[in-house]
Amino acid sequence: MHVLDSSAFIHEYHTSEQMASVPAVEEELEDESAYRFDAMEGAGMHIHIPADNTVETIERAAAETGDREELSTTDVRLIAAAFELDGTLVTDDYAMQNVAEHLGVVVEAIARDGITEQRDWRFQCQGCGREFDEHRDRCPICGSDLSRKNPA
Repeated sequence: MHVLDSSAFIHEYHTSEQMASVPAVEEELEDESAYRFDAMEGAGMHIHIPADNTVETIERAAAETGDREELSTTDVRLIAAAFELDGTLVTDDYAMQNVAEHLGVVVEAIARDGITEQRDWRFQCQGCGREFDEHRDRCPICGSDLSRKNPA
């Protein structure tokens, strides 16, 4: 089962495998991409709504990798669908790829190269330079903004 992100519809992705997506993807699409979604749904694409507990699992995993702030609600639900369906997530989104690979979900990139390694992001204070494992709005020490930092 291939679980399709909006980029699959934008870039006219084709596969002979069974396909699925989530309802929120259709809301992200415009013009021909929206017509492609409708056509694929009419041709048998499964529309999947992941369970709340699976969505929570994905959100925890995204917090672990440092990608939570980068993912939309739709992104989280797509990863959850691929996780539940034991499917391949089809996306060009790097944050989605990172979380999916962290969870052991197979990923297929479409128009861009996929990620080359899975990362657990760190966050660095722009004022005092301290590093944190999880994202916060402000540094608890000096109050400055935090930015995502490549752990390598």
